[in-house]
Amino acid sequence: MAGASDAAGAATDGEKDVSGIGRRTLLAGAGAAGLASRAFGFALGPSQAPSVAAPGFIDGLIARMTLEEKAGQLSIMASAIGGGAATKLNPITDTASVSEQLADARAGRISGIFNGQGADWHRKLQTEAVKSRLGIPMLFAADVIHGMRTVFPVPLGEAASFDPGLAMRTARAAATEASAAGIALTFAPMVDIARDQRWGRGVEAAGEDVLVGQRFAAARVKGFQGEGLDRDDAVASCAKHFAAYGAGEAGLDYNSVDISEHTLRETYFPPFQAALGAGAASIMPSFNEINGVPSSGNHWLLSDVLRGEWNFRGLVISDYTADEEMIAAGFAKDGRDAAKKAILAGLDMSMQSGLYQKYLPGLVKAGEVPMARVDEAVRRVLELKAQLGLFADPFNRLPPGREQQRILTPIARDLSREAAQKSIVLLRNQGGILPLKADGAQKIALIGPFAAGQHDLIGPWNVYGDDAQAIDLATGMRAAMRDPSRLSVTPGSDVEKPIPGGIDAALAAAQAADLVVLAIGESQEMSGEAQSRTEVVLPWPQQRLAEAVAATGKPVIVLLKNGRALALEGAVLDAQAILVTWFLGSETGHALADILFGTVCPSGRLPVSFPYESGQEPLHYDHKPTGRPAPDGPRQPYKAQYRTAPDGARFPFGHGLTYGKIDYTGLDVGKPAGEGLIVSATIRNSGDRAAEEVVQLYVHPRVSTITQPVRRLIDWRRVNLAPGGSENVEFTITREMLMRLGPDLKPMAETGTIDVWIAPSAEDGLKGSFELT
Repeated sequence: MAGASDAAGAATDGEKDVSGIGRRTLLAGAGAAGLASRAFGFALGPSQAPSVAAPGFIDGLIARMTLEEKAGQLSIMASAIGGGAATKLNPITDTASVSEQLADARAGRISGIFNGQGADWHRKLQTEAVKSRLGIPMLFAADVIHGMRTVFPVPLGEAASFDPGLAMRTARAAATEASAAGIALTFAPMVDIARDQRWGRGVEAAGEDVLVGQRFAAARVKGFQGEGLDRDDAVASCAKHFAAYGAGEAGLDYNSVDISEHTLRETYFPPFQAALGAGAASIMPSFNEINGVPSSGNHWLLSDVLRGEWNFRGLVISDYTADEEMIAAGFAKDGRDAAKKAILAGLDMSMQSGLYQKYLPGLVKAGEVPMARVDEAVRRVLELKAQLGLFADPFNRLPPGREQQRILTPIARDLSREAAQKSIVLLRNQGGILPLKADGAQKIALIGPFAAGQHDLIGPWNVYGDDAQAIDLATGMRAAMRDPSRLSVTPGSDVEKPIPGGIDAALAAAQAADLVVLAIGESQEMSGEAQSRTEVVLPWPQQRLAEAVAATGKPVIVLLKNGRALALEGAVLDAQAILVTWFLGSETGHALADILFGTVCPSGRLPVSFPYESGQEPLHYDHKPTGRPAPDGPRQPYKAQYRTAPDGARFPFGHGLTYGKIDYTGLDVGKPAGEGLIVSATIRNSGDRAAEEVVQLYVHPRVSTITQPVRRLIDWRRVNLAPGGSENVEFTITREMLMRLGPDLKPMAETGTIDVWIAPSAEDGLKGSFELT
């Protein structure tokens, strides 16, 4: 590498070119061949594959099993006692009764259940399972996505913290609670890249960026699995949904995906590789098809790539009835054909459909499925159970009394509050209207459908949490105010429909107050599985409420509750302050009050790009350039542009403000450091409040064998700055960080000029360049 400045061309708005930096020579370092196995950080080889040393007794146990018992070990079913939340999270299917499920456990007809309610129920099932002919213990699994009883911010919100260490701690806390109920496997983390905000399940992921996705995937796996799977506070993780689930056409859930292998490997595979590199015990195929082949029956995906290339030796578990759904997709003739295609493709365990129980024995007897393939799948199930310590002690996660000791502890609630604080993103703060004074004389009108009440607090995809045990906004604000009587609370509107007299009441409240806090957005039913939206905007009754309140002339602070990026408009967009608050979990109200009143400075950054209009979706910052890029400034004809909106984001990826005043100066590119190149800039807080800044590093090769994104995030740093303080933030860029897939799908680093930005967002920052030789 050789460092150089790039002063050519005019700087764009908010972007500064840096000139006058001398050229320095740097050794090229490791070649592409030596880096190929680590090109995207987490490619698995034999030395990195999770350890799955099989106990010696497993082969003997398999030899004693009947075909029906083997099919039972490859089947996991919904719990007969699941509760209303669990029932709502999946389509209605036939579920065994309590007595039937206990009989199935004793007969060895099922391997485990998922989303069961409580340690007592799990203890009864396990008692029956160990009485079965072979005494094989049951596996208890659950969708523990963002907390168990103590609920943390939804994963998309937590990704806004840009703090993978925080995600590891919340996953650890969730595992501690879940394991106390006997749960030994969680169907998490979801590591899909989500670039179309119409898709509802983006709320479970870490956003649009690959590097953020990788780091959060690895952190969550480590948090769930703890110091060892056999520990009684560990749960095995299951990375999902493999693969490209977030790339469904038109942002429609379950929709088909037509995608190049290059994009699969460069965008959608890396977070899965990160999860497996961190030791994920299992993986779940996606509902969608990829290029005409459903993932549950995709041999190339599940066997050639996952097993062959990545050397994964863990368990592959289907999603809810996904193998059976290959019939409706037109890929399988009937249930028998679906079971055959799934097992031969590499799907080890079937969830809820019952197809393996019903058809595998006959398929093996007919010679259509090799016994060796069934035994291979059964071995993986038994190995996981052994790793979890279930053979050594089937009740190791089920001692009486532990469940109540571990749930909703003060430590867990404190962590929920911290995670919520760090997930909140301040988009706008005109005139420094925030923070408010908790001991001030201001009268505050808290208005909106999310102003008060035990609803829409824990967010979507939560089986065990309870809004009734979470803190709402009004409660949190009152607790923070010296005089709570200065806060009035008025709903003004329902989420998706008006309230008779609601706007009149809201106007009266606003006119009687000094300022308005407007709590608006999406309900938790509007995000999550099967909740795709054609327009990512506020529901019209809430927009109408916002316009009416703004017309009073009172200052407005908007608190957005959302599970996706939104296209903001009108009075909402023009508010003096806007906070993105996602779904924050158990400590919602306290965390929001901490930010509003300045006890804590906002530090979250957007993990997704907020569009100008819904029609821009899918939208992501790291898009490719075109041959006719739209210029900055006046519109020109025959350029890549929309008629009604700019090409970029209203609020770009990485954007977020603090209560300090942050300046970026003094970019320096070109200091050699071993096999890397140091780039640095001075980050200064000229404000009067302490601040935490997320300093981001982006690159773009000017000329490439395959066109590259206009920018790509390759690192970031969190920096704490006292009032008036500054820090010289350094990044070391290595050749490995610059590697991308070439035309032959092998990693390569493009030589030539590389543009580099140290920036507060994907559309801002200090710009320089260096030469890669």
